[in-house]
Amino acid sequence: MNTFYIEPFELLTANAEPTITTIFTETLSDKILRESKLRKADTDPDYFFSGAIVRYQVTAVAPQPDDVSSFNRLEISVRVKFENTKDEKQNFEDTFPFFQDFPADQNILDIQNELIDIVFIQITEDVFNRAFTGW
Repeated sequence: MNTFYIEPFELLTANAEPTITTIFTETLSDKILRESKLRKADTDPDYFFSGAIVRYQVTAVAPQPDDVSSFNRLEISVRVKFENTKDEKQNFEDTFPFFQDFPADQNILDIQNELIDIVFIQITEDVFNRAFTGW
């Protein structure tokens, strides 16, 4: 097994930046390149990833008296389809969620990129472990 390909992920949720799919695809690709001996291949890859961002939501958490929230939460879920072209038993399709809390007095637009990076680091870790370590 020497190669992988990641099909650009789709965006199937509202309110997310349109570039979020590119960010996820690049984050996953960088992780695979950095932590394995695999290389990218557009044709006949040994491993194939595809999927979609299926949830992007900001909600209030940790309510305080007078219905004031002290934290907000950014939740992102990514549905990933993994195909091992040499061993179908390793194939899977699953949704990987993660969230990051942030102070309610911060504007999501000011810290959105940082939060997305934090969430995607964990989700790509989970995807990588599921695909390559039998998690």
